[in-house]
Amino acid sequence: MGFDISYHPIKEEEICEWYFDALQNHDVVEQLALQHQMEDFYKQKYADTLAVGRQTEPNAVFDKTHGYYIAVIQGFFRTYYYTRGSAFSFLIEEKPHFKKYTKNWQSILPFSMDNSVANLITENYSSGVYIPADQAIALLNDYYNNSHIKQDLDHFFSHKRIDVFLSALEASKKLGSGILEATEVVEPNPFDMPKSISYSNLFNCDKEGVYLYIDAAAEQMSQIQNTQTPQQQETSNKSSFWKKLFGN
Repeated sequence: MGFDISYHPIKEEEICEWYFDALQNHDVVEQLALQHQMEDFYKQKYADTLAVGRQTEPNAVFDKTHGYYIAVIQGFFRTYYYTRGSAFSFLIEEKPHFKKYTKNWQSILPFSMDNSVANLITENYSSGVYIPADQAIALLNDYYNNSHIKQDLDHFFSHKRIDVFLSALEASKKLGSGILEATEVVEPNPFDMPKSISYSNLFNCDKEGVYLYIDAAAEQMSQIQNTQTPQQQETSNKSSFWKKLFGN
């Protein structure tokens, strides 16, 4: 399978407050849900995610457990951004100098942990890199002022996906937050959008990256069959359904 990548603006202190503090104190969920006007349905999903987090074994991989759950929980609070296949983790593998924009979990958390941690996406259903607040701003500035950085990012986040990534950086700058990368928090189905899956709040997923994925899937189908078929028309209709669902 491919990778459904999402970018989650979240502050380092929110990582502790929304997840690790809530793991220890069940009352935190009720307090935060009230403070952020969270709907009961998502408050329950929040509590359920924490319940799974509490079962994490010390020998479990951090990125596949706590890191992933943090990304899921972020989506109950605010907008997150979707790009099909465009993981900053993969960019670092191609261009290692981009690692300077990231911060590892060992430096983020105010406590030590027994779980092994990759600090990158290595497989599906996991967290990836964390870009701290100051480096999100630095990366944004470098994109507009350093032609080499811009070229690398434009090439990697091709087919307009760079616009989604820049939106995530801009949102983080406005919030004064960092960005947590993750995979399979949301899984759009471009051929049957009502069957799309989100382990977080689907309505907090920024729609632009999903539109790009739907359009790309339709284009690939067209190239394969070299003609407009009922299935391609259906794909186009699914794009319209998603836009109707979330608004234009």
